[in-house]
Amino acid sequence: MSGQTSNKVLFQVHFVVLGKIVLSLPLFGFAFCVIWSLINNFESSTATHCRVANYLPSISSAIGGYTPQRYVWRICVALHCSPRLMVAVAYYNFHTQVHVGQKNSLYQSLSALTSLLHILENLALVGLSFISSSENHGAHEKLFVTFMVTSLLYMLLSCILFKWGRTANGINMSVKERTSFNYKVGLFLFNIISFLIAVYLFIRHNAYCEPGIYTFFALGEYLTVLSNIAFHSTAIWDFRQLSVYFGSNGLEIARTTKST
Repeated sequence: MSGQTSNKVLFQVHFVVLGKIVLSLPLFGFAFCVIWSLINNFESSTATHCRVANYLPSISSAIGGYTPQRYVWRICVALHCSPRLMVAVAYYNFHTQVHVGQKNSLYQSLSALTSLLHILENLALVGLSFISSSENHGAHEKLFVTFMVTSLLYMLLSCILFKWGRTANGINMSVKERTSFNYKVGLFLFNIISFLIAVYLFIRHNAYCEPGIYTFFALGEYLTVLSNIAFHSTAIWDFRQLSVYFGSNGLEIARTTKST
């Protein structure tokens, strides 16, 4: 990231606008797949091996079990993955612009690890989106585990680095930084709690085959996905003063003259 751009600008978009577009893609894809499955594939998408009453499809069923749902989801994920890689690099620059003192080497290493986790999370999402559980259950399961592990570790380290970097050397967070940090912590805690509840309900459903339990499991999955999207949306606050330029020198992220 630079303070100004030397590109002969061919196209410019404010990061706030780009961020909203990128985040709306998985949100739209998720909502479309669930709603379309409920309307057109209700019985098959909500059926489980227990054959008990269930009213919501699992995410795997909604995004990968039927058409056109799987195509809509894959298109949305494919379109949003490249900008996500750019954000991972931007966050590395965001964190490493700060010198935290004696432990700066550790801070820099954690910043690199966090960006790597962000990239791996994104790639795992692409993988599990294009390899459905019905096509290759083993690969889909491994990619899902990779996605959840990298996602949770990324969120945890992001919270730690954000506070560390924004309060180093006796500096106080600005109001907007404090807001971003509080949302990050809250969404991380919400994400991990909803995920653990979903795991518990999935195990309980398989063990006891109780009516309705799988519905609450699916709801836990939904909340996990939505809180993950919301966590990544805090990038809009963190980079609100930046614009993305496409020009004669290629892609560049630079500070705008006016903040929002």
